[in-house]
This record gives sequence, C-alpha cells and structure tokens, in this order.
Amino acid sequence: MIATLLKWIVPWEFSWVFLAGFLLTCVLYLRGSRRLSVSFSRKLAFWAGMAIIYLSLHTYLDFYAEHEFFMHRIQQLLLHHLAPLLIVTAFPGTVLRAGMPLAWRVHVLQPLRRWWPWRIISGVLLNPTVATLLFIAFILIWLIPSMQTLAMLDWRIYRFMNWSMLISGFAYWSLVLDHRPHPPGRMTAGLRVLSPAITMTPQILAGAIITFSKTDLYPIFEICGRAFTFNVLTGQLIGGVIIWVPSALLESIGGLMALRQWLRLSRNGRLPRRPPHTSRRRTPTVVDTVVPD
Repeated sequence: MIATLLKWIVPWEFSWVFLAGFLLTCVLYLRGSRRLSVSFSRKLAFWAGMAIIYLSLHTYLDFYAEHEFFMHRIQQLLLHHLAPLLIVTAFPGTVLRAGMPLAWRVHVLQPLRRWWPWRIISGVLLNPTVATLLFIAFILIWLIPSMQTLAMLDWRIYRFMNWSMLISGFAYWSLVLDHRPHPPGRMTAGLRVLSPAITMTPQILAGAIITFSKTDLYPIFEICGRAFTFNVLTGQLIGGVIIWVPSALLESIGGLMALRQWLRLSRNGRLPRRPPHTSRRRTPTVVDTVVPD
C-alpha cells in the first residue's frame, strides 16, 4: 500500500524550478493567511487548486499523461480549467502579498509593477479579448495531431504546452471571476457571464469530432508506448468526451459564479449607471426675452 502511494507521489520528471516556486507560493499563502482573516472556503479552494497543480505536473500522473491520450486530456482539463478556477475563486492575491516580507514588497513587488515590460505583458495577457482568444486557442492548438506529436517528442514543447494551458487559464478566469465592477475590472459584468458560453462552443465541437472519429488521430501515443492495453479508439473516445462534457460543465459553473457576482454587485448598487435621460429644451433666444409693446 505504501509502495503504491509512493509511486504516485514520486515525480515522473523532477523539476527543482517547479518545486521551489510551488513551495514558495505555499509558504507565502500560509504567512498571509495568518495575518489576514481568510474564510475556510477560500483556504479550501486555494489548497485544492494547488494540490491539483502539483498532482498534474509533479507526480506519476505525468507519466500516464505522456502515454495515454485520455489521461493527457484529464491532465489538461485540470491545468486549464479546474485548478485556475479554484485558485481564482479563493482571491489569493491579497493573501500572498500579505505573506511577503516588507522588504520584498518595497524592493521587489512595487518596482516590478512599475517595470514597463511587466506592464506590457500583464496588459496584453489580461486584455479581455486576448485572454479569451488565448484560452480557446491553446485548447485547439494542442489538439492538432501534428502539434500533439511535437509536444510528445520534445520535452521543452511539452512543458510549454502545460504552462501555456495553466497561465491562459489563470488569465481568463481572473477576468471572468473578478468581483469588482467595471471599471476598475477589465471585463463588464454581463460579458463575464456570457464569455464561458462563447469559449465552451469550440471545445464542444472539437470534443465531438474526436469522440466520433473512427481513425486513430494521435498515433504518437503508440510510438511513446501506451500505458493501458484496451482499444485505441476507446481511449480516444474517452478523451473526446472529457473535452466535450467536463470542460463545458466547468465553464457553465464559472458562468454561474460570474452571474452570482453580477447579482451581488447589482444588489449593492456597485454597477455603473447610465445618466438619466433628459428631454431637450429649446434655449431661449434674445427675441423670446423681449417684452412686447
């Protein structure tokens, strides 16, 4: 039992960079949650999301993702949808900032925010149009068989694929689940609710195409060596259904959460209001002001 558990915990491909960044984020959140009042639900959402990221990138699950198509789709679903959705729901920004030492906030964080390359990168990634297009594009691009083959044959492209899914997921869900009105929020409250319905449509179509395909679209997994022995088309069908159903379900949940935020903003009177319509009145002229004889 212990040996089986250790097999899953031990990384398939160890990375000091990932481990250091992961542990640093955990330590900062622990420090910040002791200084600020953070609800249990927010803590639970954050730690669940962090656990999913670690499970997806630094355990033996990564082996199965490299050797079976439907396991790869589970990994991408966790990185692109579920983990960012949970962590963004926890609103960890203020907690992580509070967990930083004062010197880091003064000498690292503030200069970074003023650094022009950082302002350009964050401005582009958090632009609603760009973030939405990247969120869709990174799903579809890595489903192209030739791109999937490249990712599986080159570890650098493989890691770029995983991180592109994770970062685009964070950028998109941070806009959709923003609890602030617009402005200062970058996306209007109505668009936050509508956006998941737009982004799920191409995923549903791609998932349906893969699900009903009668040919092996991803023979690269045969070259890498499949982790399971059941029929190839069965595994491909399961992968297509994962793209189709759970992805759409999670985006529907995200849309409902955005709707809840919209209603809360409306109830608290924080939505921008249009100026009241005023009827046009004719401006008095000099002739109108002359007293008749």
